[in-house]
Amino acid sequence: MDKIIVYVDDAAYARQQLTPMLGTGQHTRWELVACPAHLTRHARRWISHSALEKWRNEWSQRLLADITPLLRNAGHTVTLHVAHGTLVDMTRRLTGGDPSTRVLDARRPRFGQDLEPIVSGQAVTPSSRWAVPGSVATLGAVLVLASE
Repeated sequence: MDKIIVYVDDAAYARQQLTPMLGTGQHTRWELVACPAHLTRHARRWISHSALEKWRNEWSQRLLADITPLLRNAGHTVTLHVAHGTLVDMTRRLTGGDPSTRVLDARRPRFGQDLEPIVSGQAVTPSSRWAVPGSVATLGAVLVLASE
């Protein structure tokens, strides 16, 4: 039986990524890991640790409830997890040293935000944080020149 670890933060994007992988016909064990958004330290300051954990668990349950039926209807085994700590450590724990375990990053890429690596040695491709300010400055310069 194959084992696939999938990191998810958006149900629609993850369904789009997982649907082509379901037609293999062989029984697969899916380990779905929900990756809730991190709160800023200013927002976290006003929330107790237990309330934060409750929110993370409820958010993860709602997210994974959209994806789980897709996999279970295809006859696969599904195990649900919530990401804690670094994702590299989470991957190491879930693989258990098995080199045949596949890892899929189905997290939606966000503009101007770098995704945390999920496997040790994975290169992080930095996004250009100057893309929007540079284009806005260029657009402003074009508007000033056009008005004169």
